[in-house]
Amino acid sequence: MEANKQELETLQDIRKIMERSSRFISLSGWSGVSAGICALIGAFFAHRVMTTGNNYVEYCILNPMTISLLIIAVLTFAAAFVSAFFFTYIRSKRNNIPIWGTTAKRLMWNVGIPMTAGGFLILKMIEMGAGGLIAPACLIVYGISLFSGSKQTLDEIRYLGYTEIILGIIALWNIGHGLFFWTIGFGVMHIVYGVYMWIKYERK
Repeated sequence: MEANKQELETLQDIRKIMERSSRFISLSGWSGVSAGICALIGAFFAHRVMTTGNNYVEYCILNPMTISLLIIAVLTFAAAFVSAFFFTYIRSKRNNIPIWGTTAKRLMWNVGIPMTAGGFLILKMIEMGAGGLIAPACLIVYGISLFSGSKQTLDEIRYLGYTEIILGIIALWNIGHGLFFWTIGFGVMHIVYGVYMWIKYERK
């Protein structure tokens, strides 16, 4: 019985070593929560800017309101990225796992390519005045990016990606309510995901 227990522990140790070498497992649940909170704050300020204009469609035109929204979007992304990196760094140090190893580089590559391409697509939408499609495009591009990077990290990322894609597709047929879906996708779903990840992997 004792020999079987030792063999099981050995197999578990081998599995952990293999996961560390092939998958980036240092993502913290608090990273998701902090990113979601940043998104909610950004959505609050974006809503205030949009309601000061004549209507919800005018933000597609390059005017002061559009510039304000772009600044809010950049600041929100920067704050979410920094906070997510901070909590992931803390967890990596706690687990004694390098945060910038080969697996992390593959993850960033797989996520970065679709996000970069999607960023150019969204900029073109702004240039052409297709403002109503920006929020759905953001959700879909982000969901595809998560799906692309999910093979290099925890499986839960894939399901978050599915959720973002579905919300983006629904938003395509609800033009004019893009900020609502954007808030649910980037704000609420990140918080739900983060809390779930914390409970499953970090609470102990």
